[in-house]
Amino acid sequence: MERPAATPLPDSSASGALIERAAEVLRIEAAAVEALARRVGADFARACELVLACRGRVVVSGMGKSGHVGRKIAATLASTGTPAFFVHPAEASHGDLGMITADDVVLALSNSGATAELLSILPLVKRRGARLIAMTGSVGSPLALLADVHLDAAVEREACPLNLAPTASTTAALALGDALAVALLDARGFGPEDFASSHPGGMLGRRLLTHVSDVMRTGDAVPRVPEDASLPAAILEITRKRMGMTAVLADDGRLAGIFTDGDLRRLLERNHDIRALSVAQVMSRSPSTIGQSALAAEAVRLMEDRRISQLLVIDGERRLVGALHLHDLLAAKVV
Repeated sequence: MERPAATPLPDSSASGALIERAAEVLRIEAAAVEALARRVGADFARACELVLACRGRVVVSGMGKSGHVGRKIAATLASTGTPAFFVHPAEASHGDLGMITADDVVLALSNSGATAELLSILPLVKRRGARLIAMTGSVGSPLALLADVHLDAAVEREACPLNLAPTASTTAALALGDALAVALLDARGFGPEDFASSHPGGMLGRRLLTHVSDVMRTGDAVPRVPEDASLPAAILEITRKRMGMTAVLADDGRLAGIFTDGDLRRLLERNHDIRALSVAQVMSRSPSTIGQSALAAEAVRLMEDRRISQLLVIDGERRLVGALHLHDLLAAKVV
């Protein structure tokens, strides 16, 4: 089968028109969201109160582009402390209506407020005792009038030059859904640990759930020498343990300092004979440290701020309990 000819690349004047069209779309959609901020009021607060009082779940529903936006809103609600899921209105009329109970709150999205698939199931939903929040672009629409609370997501015009394709209206609905999720998050006192419990996978989960104790080196893997050790002995320990440093411990076992390969290079620039030196004479006495219960992400931040690649892990009495290298954090995919 012959492939269609490729569309020729636009010349510079056509490229300028494309860029201007893109900028105009962004301006229209930004204005639509800005207008929403001026309209948020008592109805929005009532919608939040309905959800906060809900003993079940928030069931989000919508057709077409509103359905796509609804799926994202449901996902955002669920990940920020408000149990929620999406039900397709057409599937609801063929059995999925059984997912909705009297304890639920239904959030129905329709820019026109007259989507037939929604209007056919929502009277049944209300008859079951579920509460209804409508998000539409028409205050006088059938859906808005049927709802317990109406959220006005109207836009002045679509970004589409034909004023037909849902563009500004879907952006506005998405932003209003985010506003609802974040307001509920704040009202629930949802914090970083709660967020982590909903995001155990991926980089985000690792950054929120991984502690220093999970990735630090312990036992014989931690380079250490006593304070009275010779400098050659300290260098040998650095070489054996492959962390680019060694901790230096006082007689009582508490951390006295650190000696790094960077310290060694600087020392060699100033002193040709290092054999007679002790490590205590050349160590850094204020090493960067961290506690084992700290988040690994905090260790990353500390390393970045101080431009170092190792951290010593100590307990409340400054006893050495572990060591951490940037490579350990990279291996744990915290960085």
